[in-house]
Amino acid sequence: MSNLSRFNPFRALTRFDPSQRDIEEFFKAPWLSLQNWERYAGQIPINVTEDERSFKIRAEIPGYAKDEISVSVDRDQVAISAEAHQEKEHKQGEQVIMRECYCGKQYRSFCLPQEVDSKDASASYSDGVLELVLPKAGGGTRVKNIAIQ
Repeated sequence: MSNLSRFNPFRALTRFDPSQRDIEEFFKAPWLSLQNWERYAGQIPINVTEDERSFKIRAEIPGYAKDEISVSVDRDQVAISAEAHQEKEHKQGEQVIMRECYCGKQYRSFCLPQEVDSKDASASYSDGVLELVLPKAGGGTRVKNIAIQ
């Protein structure tokens, strides 16, 4: 009875020993590079600051046009999304040499510590940075999509 071992259903998987070359090639994959990670991760990095009257939000969303970004506010919840569809085609004469397509979406939703007055909220987008000014409220309208300037 002293030689009992605990049953591990994944034991067969741990015996898999890929060659070092396979591991190195896996980590060299273009989709794993740090340059592309933020776009594939889907998270929009944000900074939130607060003063006595409002919340100021700065979100970095490079590579998107103003009309591809939407912002909505519901009481204390803020939702930011960006969706892009791009297609590039490189031609030499009439022959297509390369065609690239990209379709991507990023989304971020978070709650603020206090409700905001969405009717007086403002948003601007310039050089890949979205800036929101959300005044604090005692009671305002419920849901509002904010037009980006």
